Amino acid sequence: MAYTNLSCKVIHVFVALCDNKYQGIVPVPPKIGNGQDPETNLYWGCYNGVRTYFKRSKDWQLVKKQKGKKMIIERLIFKHRTQNVFLVADAWDGQAIEKTTEDFLYSCAGQLKDTIHYQKQVIGIDGNAQLLAYIGHDGLMDFGLPNKFKNADGKTRDCIILACISKKYFSGFITQAKANPLVWTTGLMCPEAYTLHDAIAGYIKNEPGEKIRTRAVSAYVKYQKCSVNAATNLLVSGW
Repeated sequence: MAYTNLSCKVIHVFVALCDNKYQGIVPVPPKIGNGQDPETNLYWGCYNGVRTYFKRSKDWQLVKKQKGKKMIIERLIFKHRTQNVFLVADAWDGQAIEKTTEDFLYSCAGQLKDTIHYQKQVIGIDGNAQLLAYIGHDGLMDFGLPNKFKNADGKTRDCIILACISKKYFSGFITQAKANPLVWTTGLMCPEAYTLHDAIAGYIKNEPGEKIRTRAVSAYVKYQKCSVNAATNLLVSGW
């Protein structure tokens, strides 16, 4: 009989696939900027995309891969190798970046909740997850959303928003959702998976926001070859 896994942590990652055609981005090479093809997409199938990076991580095991529904092209379920933590990553069609952003914010507010099945477990996703993460272009630079993301259940969910200038553009919505921003950004950035991966490592250990941010900074410095000062100014925690 299935049961709800209330004892585990669940991290739900919303990845808006990089899309030259449908997003207001500086164009990238066509092969990695096709928002309808996750296989070679910059934020998913490329070497430092979410799918590829987490699949080769020694900390995570891919336990299920499935086709998504509607605008979600692919869904992956990872299980942490030593901790009772699941990570669910969704590759969203790049054309649907507005819907991706909305569902992420609805989840942060607890207005959108769902579950998925893995073996005999029922795992909470969307607003049933403890940590929500958004990866991709900051669509709020291109379109506006009504502030309809008021917290629905009194719970505080953690969030990570790896997109350009996300603190400025998301802050009003995150305030209404009463979510806790563990890592977000003050400037332009490359939202590849290493920053998320290392920040999550601290989250799993129940580290405070500043230590989680320090892990994110270290990863960004390593892969982007930038200075510690630049990455520290870019990646911030809390308000």
